[in-house]
Amino acid sequence: MTKKVLILPGDGIGPEIVTEAERVLRAADEKFNLGLEIDHGLLGGSAIDQHGAPYPEETSAKAKAADAILLGAVGGPKWDNIERSIRPERGLLGIRSELELFGNLRPAILYPQLADASSLKPEVVSGLDILIVRELTGGIYFGTPRGIRELENGEREGYNTYKYSESEIRRIGVVAFESARKRNGRVCSVDKANVLEATILWREIMEEVAKDYPDVELSHMYVDNAAMQLVRAPKQFDVMVTGNMFGDILSDAAAMLTGSIGMLPSASLDASGKGMYEPCHGSAPDIAGQGIANPLATILSAAMMLRYSLDMSAAADAIESAVDTVLDKGLRTADIYTDGDVKVSTSEMGAAVVEALAAQ
Repeated sequence: MTKKVLILPGDGIGPEIVTEAERVLRAADEKFNLGLEIDHGLLGGSAIDQHGAPYPEETSAKAKAADAILLGAVGGPKWDNIERSIRPERGLLGIRSELELFGNLRPAILYPQLADASSLKPEVVSGLDILIVRELTGGIYFGTPRGIRELENGEREGYNTYKYSESEIRRIGVVAFESARKRNGRVCSVDKANVLEATILWREIMEEVAKDYPDVELSHMYVDNAAMQLVRAPKQFDVMVTGNMFGDILSDAAAMLTGSIGMLPSASLDASGKGMYEPCHGSAPDIAGQGIANPLATILSAAMMLRYSLDMSAAADAIESAVDTVLDKGLRTADIYTDGDVKVSTSEMGAAVVEALAAQ
Protein backbone atom coordinates (compact mmCIF):
# COMPACT_ATOMS: atom_id res chain seq x y z
CA MET A 1 0.00 0.00 0.00
CA THR A 2 1.38 3.38 -1.04
CA LYS A 3 2.21 5.90 1.67
CA LYS A 4 2.38 9.59 0.77
CA VAL A 5 5.32 11.50 2.22
CA LEU A 6 5.55 15.27 1.81
CA ILE A 7 9.03 16.77 2.04
CA LEU A 8 9.38 20.46 2.96
CA PRO A 9 13.06 21.48 2.64
CA GLY A 10 12.52 24.94 4.09
CA ASP A 11 15.30 27.52 4.44
CA GLY A 12 18.96 27.87 5.37
CA ILE A 13 20.56 24.45 5.71
CA GLY A 14 17.14 22.84 5.32
CA PRO A 15 17.53 21.86 1.64
CA GLU A 16 21.00 20.39 2.28
CA ILE A 17 20.06 18.18 5.20
CA VAL A 18 16.72 17.15 3.71
CA THR A 19 18.48 16.07 0.50
CA GLU A 20 20.51 13.56 2.51
CA ALA A 21 17.50 12.37 4.49
CA GLU A 22 15.59 11.82 1.25
CA ARG A 23 18.50 9.78 -0.12
CA VAL A 24 18.32 7.56 2.95
CA LEU A 25 14.53 7.30 2.72
CA ARG A 26 14.70 6.25 -0.92
CA ALA A 27 17.38 3.69 -0.10
CA ALA A 28 15.18 2.29 2.67
CA ASP A 29 12.19 2.31 0.32
CA GLU A 30 14.12 0.23 -2.20
CA LYS A 31 15.58 -2.13 0.41
CA PHE A 32 12.30 -2.81 2.23
CA ASN A 33 9.83 -2.22 -0.61
CA LEU A 34 7.99 0.39 1.47
CA GLY A 35 5.87 1.87 -1.31
CA LEU A 36 6.68 5.49 -0.48
CA GLU A 37 5.26 8.18 -2.75
CA ILE A 38 7.42 11.26 -2.15
CA ASP A 39 6.29 14.79 -3.01
CA HIS A 40 7.79 18.21 -2.25
CA GLY A 41 6.44 21.56 -1.13
CA LEU A 42 7.41 25.00 0.16
CA LEU A 43 7.19 26.32 3.70
CA GLY A 44 8.71 29.34 5.40
CA GLY A 45 10.99 31.80 3.64
CA SER A 46 11.19 29.83 0.42
CA ALA A 47 7.39 29.92 0.22
CA ILE A 48 7.37 33.67 0.86
CA ASP A 49 9.81 34.21 -1.98
CA GLN A 50 7.70 32.25 -4.46
CA HIS A 51 4.14 32.71 -3.21
CA GLY A 52 4.20 35.70 -0.86
CA ALA A 53 3.02 33.58 2.07
CA PRO A 54 4.89 31.29 4.49
CA TYR A 55 2.27 28.52 4.26
CA PRO A 56 0.66 28.71 0.81
CA GLU A 57 -2.56 26.92 -0.13
CA GLU A 58 -0.69 24.49 -2.37
CA THR A 59 1.44 23.31 0.55
CA SER A 60 -1.60 23.13 2.80
CA ALA A 61 -3.41 20.85 0.35
CA LYS A 62 -0.39 18.56 0.02
CA ALA A 63 0.09 18.46 3.80
CA LYS A 64 -3.52 17.42 4.38
CA ALA A 65 -3.25 14.66 1.79
CA ALA A 66 0.07 13.27 3.07
CA ASP A 67 0.43 10.37 5.49
CA ALA A 68 3.52 12.00 7.00
CA ILE A 69 5.66 15.10 6.52
CA LEU A 70 9.44 15.58 6.71
CA LEU A 71 10.58 19.15 7.33
CA GLY A 72 14.03 20.73 7.19
CA ALA A 73 14.03 24.10 8.97
CA VAL A 74 12.51 27.54 8.40
CA GLY A 75 13.55 31.15 8.82
CA GLY A 76 16.58 33.36 8.51
CA PRO A 77 17.68 37.02 8.64
CA LYS A 78 16.61 37.55 5.03
CA TRP A 79 13.00 37.75 6.22
CA ASP A 80 13.49 39.46 9.60
CA ASN A 81 12.19 42.83 8.46
CA ILE A 82 9.01 41.79 6.68
CA GLU A 83 5.53 42.02 8.18
CA ARG A 84 5.41 39.91 11.35
CA SER A 85 2.23 38.07 10.33
CA ILE A 86 3.89 36.57 7.24
CA ARG A 87 7.35 35.75 8.56
CA PRO A 88 8.64 32.20 7.96
CA GLU A 89 7.93 31.08 11.51
CA ARG A 90 4.24 31.85 11.03
CA GLY A 91 4.20 29.16 8.35
CA LEU A 92 5.55 26.63 10.83
CA LEU A 93 3.01 27.61 13.46
CA GLY A 94 0.31 27.55 10.78
CA ILE A 95 0.94 24.00 9.62
CA ARG A 96 1.16 22.73 13.19
CA SER A 97 -2.13 24.40 14.04
CA GLU A 98 -4.01 23.40 10.88
CA LEU A 99 -3.00 19.75 11.17
CA GLU A 100 -3.52 19.78 14.96
CA LEU A 101 -0.02 18.49 15.61
CA PHE A 102 -0.27 19.00 19.34
CA GLY A 103 2.18 16.37 20.62
CA ASN A 104 5.86 17.10 20.12
CA LEU A 105 8.23 14.24 20.99
CA ARG A 106 11.87 15.26 21.39
CA PRO A 107 14.26 12.50 22.42
CA ALA A 108 17.60 13.49 23.91
CA ILE A 109 19.82 10.44 23.54
CA LEU A 110 23.56 10.42 23.93
CA TYR A 111 25.26 8.12 21.47
CA PRO A 112 28.17 6.52 23.33
CA GLN A 113 30.48 7.42 20.45
CA LEU A 114 29.80 11.11 21.14
CA ALA A 115 30.30 11.21 24.90
CA ASP A 116 33.39 13.40 24.47
CA ALA A 117 31.45 15.87 22.33
CA SER A 118 29.16 16.85 25.20
CA SER A 119 30.12 19.92 27.20
CA LEU A 120 29.39 17.96 30.40
CA LYS A 121 31.55 15.27 31.96
CA PRO A 122 31.05 11.81 30.41
CA GLU A 123 29.98 10.34 33.74
CA VAL A 124 27.16 12.91 33.94
CA VAL A 125 25.73 12.24 30.47
CA SER A 126 26.81 8.67 29.67
CA GLY A 127 23.70 6.60 29.00
CA LEU A 128 21.46 9.65 28.72
CA ASP A 129 18.01 8.84 27.31
CA ILE A 130 15.31 11.45 27.92
CA LEU A 131 12.04 12.00 26.06
CA ILE A 132 10.65 15.53 26.26
CA VAL A 133 6.94 15.70 25.42
CA ARG A 134 6.08 19.28 24.51
CA GLU A 135 2.57 20.62 23.93
CA LEU A 136 2.80 22.27 20.55
CA THR A 137 -0.41 24.04 19.52
CA GLY A 138 -1.39 25.99 22.63
CA GLY A 139 0.14 28.14 25.33
CA ILE A 140 1.67 31.56 24.91
CA TYR A 141 2.72 31.00 21.28
CA PHE A 142 -0.92 30.75 20.18
CA GLY A 143 -2.85 32.52 22.95
CA THR A 144 -4.88 35.64 22.21
CA PRO A 145 -5.05 38.56 22.67
CA ARG A 146 -1.53 39.34 21.57
CA GLY A 147 0.24 42.22 19.90
CA ILE A 148 2.06 45.51 20.35
CA ARG A 149 0.06 48.58 21.31
CA GLU A 150 0.61 52.19 22.25
CA LEU A 151 -0.45 53.27 25.72
CA GLU A 152 -2.04 56.60 26.58
CA ASN A 153 1.33 57.99 27.62
CA GLY A 154 2.75 57.15 24.18
CA GLU A 155 4.84 54.24 25.40
CA ARG A 156 4.60 51.00 23.44
CA GLU A 157 3.69 47.73 25.16
CA GLY A 158 4.03 44.16 23.91
CA TYR A 159 1.62 41.56 25.28
CA ASN A 160 0.91 37.85 24.91
CA THR A 161 -1.56 35.49 26.55
CA TYR A 162 -0.53 32.25 28.22
CA LYS A 163 -3.54 29.94 28.41
CA TYR A 164 -4.36 26.24 28.31
CA SER A 165 -7.71 24.48 28.33
CA GLU A 166 -8.32 21.35 30.36
CA SER A 167 -8.67 19.24 27.19
CA GLU A 168 -5.37 20.51 25.78
CA ILE A 169 -3.54 19.60 28.97
CA ARG A 170 -5.22 16.23 29.29
CA ARG A 171 -4.39 15.04 25.78
CA ILE A 172 -0.70 15.91 26.03
CA GLY A 173 -0.65 14.26 29.44
CA VAL A 174 -1.96 11.06 27.91
CA VAL A 175 0.83 11.16 25.30
CA ALA A 176 3.42 11.52 28.07
CA PHE A 177 2.05 8.74 30.25
CA GLU A 178 1.62 6.36 27.31
CA SER A 179 5.22 7.08 26.29
CA ALA A 180 6.46 6.44 29.84
CA ARG A 181 4.75 3.05 29.86
CA LYS A 182 6.96 2.06 26.93
CA ARG A 183 10.08 3.36 28.67
CA ASN A 184 11.00 3.45 32.37
CA GLY A 185 7.62 4.40 33.83
CA ARG A 186 8.36 7.91 35.10
CA VAL A 187 6.84 11.26 34.11
CA CYS A 188 8.11 14.62 35.37
CA SER A 189 5.61 17.41 34.65
CA VAL A 190 7.28 20.81 34.36
CA ASP A 191 5.35 23.97 35.17
CA LYS A 192 5.53 27.30 37.01
CA ALA A 193 2.56 26.70 39.30
CA ASN A 194 3.96 29.01 41.97
CA VAL A 195 3.46 31.99 39.65
CA LEU A 196 1.20 31.16 36.67
CA GLU A 197 -2.47 30.22 37.05
CA ALA A 198 -2.43 28.42 33.70
CA THR A 199 0.12 26.01 35.09
CA ILE A 200 -1.75 25.57 38.36
CA LEU A 201 -4.45 24.03 36.19
CA TRP A 202 -1.75 22.14 34.26
CA ARG A 203 -0.57 20.49 37.47
CA GLU A 204 -4.10 19.64 38.59
CA ILE A 205 -4.93 17.95 35.27
CA MET A 206 -1.66 15.99 35.24
CA GLU A 207 -2.59 14.64 38.68
CA GLU A 208 -5.96 13.57 37.31
CA VAL A 209 -4.42 11.86 34.26
CA ALA A 210 -1.97 10.05 36.54
CA LYS A 211 -4.86 8.23 38.23
CA ASP A 212 -5.39 6.28 34.98
CA TYR A 213 -1.74 5.18 35.00
CA PRO A 214 -1.00 3.64 38.40
CA ASP A 215 2.05 1.94 36.90
CA VAL A 216 3.65 5.30 36.04
CA GLU A 217 5.28 7.52 38.66
CA LEU A 218 4.42 11.23 38.39
CA SER A 219 6.55 14.03 39.79
CA HIS A 220 6.40 17.82 39.38
CA MET A 221 9.15 20.38 38.94
CA TYR A 222 9.22 24.14 38.41
CA VAL A 223 10.75 25.05 35.07
CA ASP A 224 13.68 27.00 36.51
CA ASN A 225 14.67 24.03 38.68
CA ALA A 226 14.14 21.67 35.72
CA ALA A 227 16.62 23.70 33.66
CA MET A 228 19.15 23.47 36.47
CA GLN A 229 18.58 19.74 36.99
CA LEU A 230 19.04 19.03 33.28
CA VAL A 231 22.57 20.35 33.59
CA ARG A 232 23.27 19.00 37.09
CA ALA A 233 21.90 15.45 36.85
CA PRO A 234 20.07 14.84 33.56
CA LYS A 235 19.81 11.06 33.94
CA GLN A 236 17.24 11.49 36.73
CA PHE A 237 14.63 12.14 34.02
CA ASP A 238 12.74 9.62 31.90
CA VAL A 239 9.80 11.48 30.29
CA MET A 240 9.39 15.23 30.80
CA VAL A 241 6.06 16.80 29.83
CA THR A 242 5.51 20.53 29.63
CA GLY A 243 3.86 23.39 27.76
CA ASN A 244 4.84 24.98 24.50
CA MET A 245 7.23 27.70 25.65
CA PHE A 246 8.91 25.75 28.43
CA GLY A 247 9.28 22.73 26.13
CA ASP A 248 10.85 24.86 23.44
CA ILE A 249 13.56 26.03 25.84
CA LEU A 250 14.16 22.81 27.77
CA SER A 251 14.38 20.59 24.70
CA ASP A 252 17.10 22.76 23.18
CA ALA A 253 19.00 22.69 26.47
CA ALA A 254 18.68 18.91 26.60
CA ALA A 255 19.88 18.69 23.02
CA MET A 256 23.24 20.16 23.92
CA LEU A 257 23.76 17.52 26.60
CA THR A 258 24.14 15.05 23.75
CA GLY A 259 27.04 16.90 22.14
CA SER A 260 25.17 18.65 19.36
CA ILE A 261 21.65 19.74 18.56
CA GLY A 262 22.50 18.45 15.08
CA MET A 263 21.95 14.89 16.33
CA LEU A 264 18.40 15.14 17.62
CA PRO A 265 15.19 14.37 15.73
CA SER A 266 11.65 15.24 16.69
CA ALA A 267 8.08 14.22 15.91
CA SER A 268 4.93 16.36 16.03
CA LEU A 269 1.83 14.16 16.09
CA ASP A 270 -1.93 14.57 15.86
CA ALA A 271 -4.45 12.43 17.74
CA SER A 272 -4.35 9.67 15.10
CA GLY A 273 -0.56 9.45 14.81
CA LYS A 274 -0.10 11.43 11.61
CA GLY A 275 2.87 13.67 12.06
CA MET A 276 5.48 16.11 10.88
CA TYR A 277 9.10 15.21 11.55
CA GLU A 278 11.99 17.63 11.77
CA PRO A 279 15.42 18.08 13.36
CA CYS A 280 15.44 20.01 16.64
CA HIS A 281 17.90 22.58 15.30
CA GLY A 282 17.09 25.68 13.29
CA SER A 283 17.94 26.81 9.78
CA ALA A 284 21.51 27.90 10.69
CA PRO A 285 21.79 30.47 7.87
CA ASP A 286 25.37 31.26 8.90
CA ILE A 287 26.56 27.90 7.56
CA ALA A 288 24.02 27.40 4.76
CA GLY A 289 25.53 26.39 1.43
CA GLN A 290 28.87 25.38 2.93
CA GLY A 291 28.21 21.64 2.98
CA ILE A 292 29.14 21.31 6.65
CA ALA A 293 25.71 20.91 8.29
CA ASN A 294 24.99 17.71 10.17
CA PRO A 295 22.18 15.76 8.42
CA LEU A 296 21.89 13.05 11.08
CA ALA A 297 19.08 14.71 13.04
CA THR A 298 17.03 14.90 9.85
CA ILE A 299 17.89 11.33 8.89
CA LEU A 300 16.87 10.18 12.35
CA SER A 301 13.68 12.24 12.02
CA ALA A 302 12.94 10.24 8.87
CA ALA A 303 13.41 7.06 10.90
CA MET A 304 10.97 8.36 13.52
CA MET A 305 8.51 9.08 10.72
CA LEU A 306 8.71 5.50 9.49
CA ARG A 307 8.14 4.19 13.02
CA TYR A 308 5.44 6.48 14.40
CA SER A 309 3.30 7.46 11.41
CA LEU A 310 3.94 4.83 8.75
CA ASP A 311 4.22 1.67 10.90
CA MET A 312 7.51 0.65 9.28
CA SER A 313 9.57 -0.18 12.35
CA ALA A 314 11.99 -2.56 10.62
CA ALA A 315 13.08 0.16 8.20
CA ALA A 316 13.32 2.68 11.05
CA ASP A 317 15.51 0.29 13.05
CA ALA A 318 17.74 -0.23 10.03
CA ILE A 319 18.28 3.51 9.51
CA GLU A 320 19.11 4.04 13.18
CA SER A 321 21.50 1.11 13.05
CA ALA A 322 23.15 2.60 9.96
CA VAL A 323 23.69 5.89 11.81
CA ASP A 324 25.25 3.95 14.68
CA THR A 325 27.57 2.17 12.25
CA VAL A 326 28.70 5.44 10.69
CA LEU A 327 29.47 6.90 14.11
CA ASP A 328 31.40 3.74 15.02
CA LYS A 329 33.59 4.40 11.99
CA GLY A 330 34.52 7.78 13.42
CA LEU A 331 32.82 9.86 10.73
CA ARG A 332 31.86 13.29 12.02
CA THR A 333 30.53 16.55 10.66
CA ALA A 334 32.10 19.72 12.07
CA ASP A 335 29.65 20.12 14.96
CA ILE A 336 30.55 16.76 16.53
CA TYR A 337 34.18 16.53 15.41
CA THR A 338 36.96 16.04 17.92
CA ASP A 339 40.64 15.24 17.39
CA GLY A 340 41.13 11.77 15.94
CA ASP A 341 37.78 11.67 14.11
CA VAL A 342 37.27 11.75 10.36
CA LYS A 343 35.67 15.04 9.35
CA VAL A 344 33.11 14.70 6.55
CA SER A 345 30.74 16.98 4.67
CA THR A 346 26.96 16.94 4.72
CA SER A 347 26.73 14.87 1.56
CA GLU A 348 29.52 12.51 2.62
CA MET A 349 27.70 11.80 5.87
CA GLY A 350 24.49 11.07 3.98
CA ALA A 351 26.31 8.79 1.56
CA ALA A 352 27.92 6.92 4.43
CA VAL A 353 24.51 6.24 6.02
CA VAL A 354 23.14 5.00 2.68
CA GLU A 355 26.15 2.71 2.31
CA ALA A 356 25.77 1.35 5.85
CA LEU A 357 22.07 0.77 5.26
CA ALA A 358 22.72 -1.13 2.03
CA ALA A 359 25.34 -3.30 3.76
CA GLN A 360 22.88 -4.64 6.36
